[in-house]
Amino acid sequence: MPAEFVDTNILVYAYDRTAGGKFERARELMERLWDSGAGVVSTQVLEEFYVTVTAKIPSPLKQQDARQIISDFATWTVAVLEIRDILSASELAERHKLSFWDGLILAAAHKEDATTVWSEDLSHGQKYGDVTIYNPFMS
Repeated sequence: MPAEFVDTNILVYAYDRTAGGKFERARELMERLWDSGAGVVSTQVLEEFYVTVTAKIPSPLKQQDARQIISDFATWTVAVLEIRDILSASELAERHKLSFWDGLILAAAHKEDATTVWSEDLSHGQKYGDVTIYNPFMS
């Protein structure tokens, strides 16, 4: 089964009970990825997730709970970027006129051979080489 990369915003919605329909849809997606074993995240995504769910959502998680969630992702493929990946990210960002942070997401997805990136921030249906962006909240 092809690998599927999850961007921070989707991961946050899956644990933000105040997010309404986005919470439900993100949970469904995450459950499917847990069951299939196809899920990929990066250390960047997990770092951003921790900061967001413990301090920026309407009902923040306890730090201990957020740490446990991150620990659970040890069973997933977790992209750890190296210097060459950071350089690749900057080139992707420049070429496609993206933020550097979005370039890092794409570089991480490429590194782990993910063909799908689930994101609300990047353009739904956009292709970056072998990677296609999907917004799970678009009908």
